[in-house]
Amino acid sequence: MAEKEAKARIKINKLLEEAGWRFLDDESGKANIALESNIKITESHIDAMGEDFEETKNGFIDFLLQDEKGFPLIVLEAKSEDKNPLVGKEQARKYAKSQNCRFVILSNGNLHYFWDLIRGNPYVITKFPEPTSVKGYKDYKPEPDKLINESVNDNYIALTQKPNYQDDAAWKNRSERVNFIKTSKLRFLREYQKNAVHSIQQGVKSGNDRFLLEMATGTGKTLTSAAIIKLFLKTGNARRVLFLVDRLELEDQAQKAFTFLLRNDYKSVIYKENRDDWHKAEIVVTTVQSLLFNNKYKRLFSPMDFDLVISDEAHRSIGGNARAVFEYFIGYKLGLTATPKDYLKKYNSSKSTTRDPRELERRIMMDTYRTFGCEDGHPTYRYSLLDGVKDGFLINPIVVDARTDISTQLLSEKGYVAFTQNDEGGDEESSYKQRQFEKKFFSETTNKLFCKTFLENALHDPISNEIGKSIVFSVSQNHAAKLTQILNEMADVMFPDKYNSDFAVQVTSHISDAQQFTINFTNNNLCGSANFLPVYKTSKARVCVTVGMMTTGYDCPDLLNICLMRPVYSPTDFIQIKGRGTRKNDFLEQLFDDDLRSDVKEPNKTSFKLFDFFANYEYFEDEFDYDEVLKLPPFRSLKKPDGGEGRRYSTDGDFENFNLDTLMELTEEQIGYGGMKIDRMFFEQFEDRVKDDTFIKDNVEKGKWDSVLDYVNKHIMGKPEEFYSLDKLRRAAGVDRKISLREIMEKAFGFIPHFKSKDELLEEEFGKFIADFNQVEISKIIPNKIVPMKYFFKAYVTDNHLRDIIETRQFAKLNNNPTFDINDFKAVPEEWRTTIPEYVKDYVPLNQFMR
Repeated sequence: MAEKEAKARIKINKLLEEAGWRFLDDESGKANIALESNIKITESHIDAMGEDFEETKNGFIDFLLQDEKGFPLIVLEAKSEDKNPLVGKEQARKYAKSQNCRFVILSNGNLHYFWDLIRGNPYVITKFPEPTSVKGYKDYKPEPDKLINESVNDNYIALTQKPNYQDDAAWKNRSERVNFIKTSKLRFLREYQKNAVHSIQQGVKSGNDRFLLEMATGTGKTLTSAAIIKLFLKTGNARRVLFLVDRLELEDQAQKAFTFLLRNDYKSVIYKENRDDWHKAEIVVTTVQSLLFNNKYKRLFSPMDFDLVISDEAHRSIGGNARAVFEYFIGYKLGLTATPKDYLKKYNSSKSTTRDPRELERRIMMDTYRTFGCEDGHPTYRYSLLDGVKDGFLINPIVVDARTDISTQLLSEKGYVAFTQNDEGGDEESSYKQRQFEKKFFSETTNKLFCKTFLENALHDPISNEIGKSIVFSVSQNHAAKLTQILNEMADVMFPDKYNSDFAVQVTSHISDAQQFTINFTNNNLCGSANFLPVYKTSKARVCVTVGMMTTGYDCPDLLNICLMRPVYSPTDFIQIKGRGTRKNDFLEQLFDDDLRSDVKEPNKTSFKLFDFFANYEYFEDEFDYDEVLKLPPFRSLKKPDGGEGRRYSTDGDFENFNLDTLMELTEEQIGYGGMKIDRMFFEQFEDRVKDDTFIKDNVEKGKWDSVLDYVNKHIMGKPEEFYSLDKLRRAAGVDRKISLREIMEKAFGFIPHFKSKDELLEEEFGKFIADFNQVEISKIIPNKIVPMKYFFKAYVTDNHLRDIIETRQFAKLNNNPTFDINDFKAVPEEWRTTIPEYVKDYVPLNQFMR
């Protein structure tokens, strides 16, 4: 046996023992592995396995697991360490079929696959399955056809909540039906939610076992998940479901939702609260962190324990090490995300830097889409914020762009210039940017102006007329404490005797019971309720000041104001933060006085305000037209400290401003149906737009490209509906060169499969160059000179500096040219040193290789 194969077998033996197997001796004296429960695994030659094996090619089965009755259970095919285990796939399939064996393990000692022959493809596993779990899994026989053909209508969940609801007299009476649904708390699937479930059924029909649903915040991902869970459990395609979240508050939220929606048919538990009997439940909810701690997922679970694994907020809950938990379990995988990948399309990854926060975002999102089999960037199903707004289920914000004198300077290219003291005691000029706000640059006057501007322009509750419920996002725990104090002080002045330092509440991880605060805020009893109107239940505390706790997955439909008193660099965070306000709400639901209802003019939430003090919207939008401009007076209630210098010297690089800050401008823009650019599926939308145009389609079919391009430029480009431009489409395409409108149109209509990269085009152009010469000339070229010629050709096309050197014959400069030096030039046959430049000038359009 070769050394590498021997090493692999040693590792495999150890892994089997760790999984609960042990070696015994049988009557023949051959080495066997068995369990205490008498499930056996045997290493044996084919001639000992019966007539069928004598007819099989190759020498032997490496390991054969048998059940307690001696029937084959799993074939384990071992390969040497230097081979991919998958090379033994077909060999193992033959062995398994000949022994009527359903399961296969492929391993080289380092990489392992588990393969259920009736399910499809092998899965990577990080631990061998325990015998008890294999035995249980053997009894599980999924029937994809039942799942595919299951009827999923709008009442799919309602039938679990109240199976006979249709027999109720109140349901049959149409005048009572709406109230019956409300009092019974029945949940019916919306059309797009049904479509999401149907997309899973279609995916299974197509042979897929991984799915990604991209649904905007507020569109009911949890309800959709409940329908999918029921689909898998009811049709027998899952015995147990694992629902992964990345935050404690989401764990509790998901558990309550599944219990409320599915308790009549299925039991749902939180793992940490049911460590000893979680296996009795069909739905197990847990945080990823809980399973990661001390590798708990490996120690306490088998890869076969869950047949459907759902990752909520997939781009977060399976990031980094958390992916190991997700991939550990065998079975169907479903990812849920409210964050579209498309906002990254205008991000040029080829020019990324580690300082660009979008680089991490890009990697996370690309990994997320690949994880769920969506390498092409298209999720299994997508329902965007724009879709929700257009269909009337969600609302867009009014963006309030408020910039003070200081924040404007912090945002400028130069930054806020201040004097600090160096180690020698002298003055030196320092510059501070927005990233350093409340980290190294501090300004109490700016914080007070932020709070004043927010309070004076916030949307008010339509019932009680108090400040609408709001979330303020701050830089840090310390910053949150400052803002909370300022807001409470100002509330005392604006609303005398109404609050007792509970107008604003700090909700951060350092605050005890912070998670409960978020729940109380949603339930309208944070610090009490009905503060202004006794018959109207709304939270006494009006503002939660947080850092990141309430960013993802937090539901508070009656939220009217969101304040960004901090810069945001993560597109994911920006989408999640503004998503807190997109849900609709009927404020009358909390008003318990029928006589007052008729006095409420606008009881429904139709918009919310997104206060942006650090140009975050502009940062992600690039272009911004202002509709309403409102000048506010400067904040004048503070006095300068003695000396009035407006600066504090420091030796640690920190700077505290004492000068007054003034509001430079405050603008508001109601985001319309077009939404923010960060929400747009920009390139796909353009393709859909042009493919739906009858004139364009007809002329493309006729080959009248000049008419097509002229029409697109006149009737589609630069229009306010989408603001399409060639530059934006080029950025969205993410190609490392300049592409033409003709190429974009050809791609949209399928004439080209993809945009060629710069190198692909260069290879193509060099091929044309070689083909342009007759065979006699080509035959004279020494074969090993083709590569230097190609290198010269590509460099000359793409390097302006090199072209200038060659054209001016300043060859000495090649000694210091980084892309193509004098040695590269000498390697080119002399007669081709002038031929190549002349050809490029005459035949190669250089513009297409530019960015």
